[in-house]
Amino acid sequence: MNTSSQFVALLPDADPQALAETLVAFANSDGGTIVLGFDERGRPVTRLAPEEIESALRAAVGLCQPPVRATLEPGDGGDNSAEGPALVVRVPRATEMHSLRDGRVLVRTAGRNRALAGDEIRHLVTSKSSGDFEAEPVPGASPDDFDPDIVDEYIAKRALRTRRASELPDRLTLLRDIGALDYRGQPTVAGLLLFGRNPQAFLPQSGLVFVKFPGVEARGEGGAFGYGRREEINGPLARVIERAWQVTLEEMRIGAVVKGLEREEVLEYPEFAVREALVNAVCHRDYRLRGRRIEIRKFADRLEIISPGGLAGYITLDNIVEEHFSRNPRIVQGLFQWGYIEELGLGIDRMIEEMTAAGHPMPRFNATPYSFTVVLSNHRERRASQPASSSLHVTPNVAVTERQARALHYVREHGRITNRDYQTICPDVSPETLRSDLSDLVEKGILMRIGEKKGTYYILKQTG
Repeated sequence: MNTSSQFVALLPDADPQALAETLVAFANSDGGTIVLGFDERGRPVTRLAPEEIESALRAAVGLCQPPVRATLEPGDGGDNSAEGPALVVRVPRATEMHSLRDGRVLVRTAGRNRALAGDEIRHLVTSKSSGDFEAEPVPGASPDDFDPDIVDEYIAKRALRTRRASELPDRLTLLRDIGALDYRGQPTVAGLLLFGRNPQAFLPQSGLVFVKFPGVEARGEGGAFGYGRREEINGPLARVIERAWQVTLEEMRIGAVVKGLEREEVLEYPEFAVREALVNAVCHRDYRLRGRRIEIRKFADRLEIISPGGLAGYITLDNIVEEHFSRNPRIVQGLFQWGYIEELGLGIDRMIEEMTAAGHPMPRFNATPYSFTVVLSNHRERRASQPASSSLHVTPNVAVTERQARALHYVREHGRITNRDYQTICPDVSPETLRSDLSDLVEKGILMRIGEKKGTYYILKQTG
């Protein structure tokens, strides 16, 4: 049994209140699975009979407003094995917002249930009220509009990723299970975007445009109107991602660094950061918005990836690193199983890590009600040692302690700091106090936390 995560919750007993909180959190997020009778490390605590689990679920659903739709399915211990649960609770993502009777609205964040504040609740309500567009059937489309080679490729990649080829259902059942076909067998928006021969015939806004400008403005040579290269990219989403990456790679300059006696080629931008920004744009754009496609704009000093549609759900520019919410969960899951997404919910973290590790400024994120833009700068700096400032005021009107100033000096010198690094430079201070120091710097907007648990580290939130 694995530990609790973004999509799995382990609860030690059949407490209806704790179960209700997790039902609401999963329903308001991207759904998940609840396993009763196990602690957070996956160790069995108590063996619950199916009747106990059913009773607890009925009571928990009654504590949710409106009631959360959930199903009971056989678990690993359905054959009376003592190793796994007899039943597990499956919670799908809801198309409406759910709350508890006491008014709390919870979401699932980094393996925990978190209560939303006022503005976050309003954003979630707006997102939920817009409907589940990717699950809607496409008028005029039929299963014949699917490309069988694309479907076969997806199935093969999914079997390779999950290592459960023998457990996959037949093709028609699989397409229904993943939401590519509705209950009547008609292609959905998600299905056509993932597997269509020509999705743009039905959804013309689903393509992508790449434009290269020679300077730092959206103009041609000498400031005249125009551009250096323009490519329109269409097809199913997998092919859009592949072709867009290929075109962008062709236009990225290649430099070099010398390590020891060897010369090593370096791309203008870190490969993962560009691919992640591209995949995110494809996954999370608002496909309801017609008349505008995803745009990649390459300038002399930066790369801009523009995705139609504002931030989804309760995501804001302030919490975009820590939180996870998918506008199009079926498309996200499809591309994840296909192998285009390495790990759900961790891409922004690594995008920032790859950029800063290569000496670039952090990515800039710009959000409007109708678009979201990632800006990658090709400026690269060498990190040079800087003398520790004698002043304890590192930004206007924000005071830090002398110990925190030492931590900030370490970050400027090395690009990041971990709890272990901080303990090394402050060996006489308790680990709990040092963790509190770093958390305080995050709350003050000086540092940004990246990663979880043992993989956590901190970088400067502002550069320059």
